[in-house]
Amino acid sequence: MQTQNRIREMLYGALLTAMALLIPIAFQGWLQVHIPPFSATIGSHVPSMLAMTISPMAAVLVGIGSAFGFFMTLGPIVAARASIHAIFGAVGASWIRQGRPFWQALLITLPIHVLGEALVVMPFGFDLYQALVVVGIGTGLHHIVDSIVTYALYGALTKAGVPLALQSRSTVS
Repeated sequence: MQTQNRIREMLYGALLTAMALLIPIAFQGWLQVHIPPFSATIGSHVPSMLAMTISPMAAVLVGIGSAFGFFMTLGPIVAARASIHAIFGAVGASWIRQGRPFWQALLITLPIHVLGEALVVMPFGFDLYQALVVVGIGTGLHHIVDSIVTYALYGALTKAGVPLALQSRSTVS
């Protein structure tokens, strides 16, 4: 049974990584919101957030895939911001592994995501206002929107019988 779970973890992690790569490539300019110096691609956090239900390793790999996808399309600043997906994904997955509900993991990762993205842009010349207010608040709103989408999608996948969570379903709901 352990081997079957590992194979499922790798498969779902690979599929979500492919989605994380595809979203910035396919939706470039289409699902993007740009309020200089902030930009957001709606739905780009969904693969990382879903990966939290699988395992910390899957969440990290999906976050790295997301950063690479954004590096290819929007450059190093947005890629640096997207690299935070690996960090908040690992924290959220660990939270779920401790038996806490998925919605709490989405909520607890919000400040990590906001502060991470705000701080990572500062070496690129962003001042405190641009980093903390524009990028920070923008990231927070984007995280909330993508959390709602992810939670609804996770519920639909669970109802359809797709077992993303490798731990018991009651801890993820």
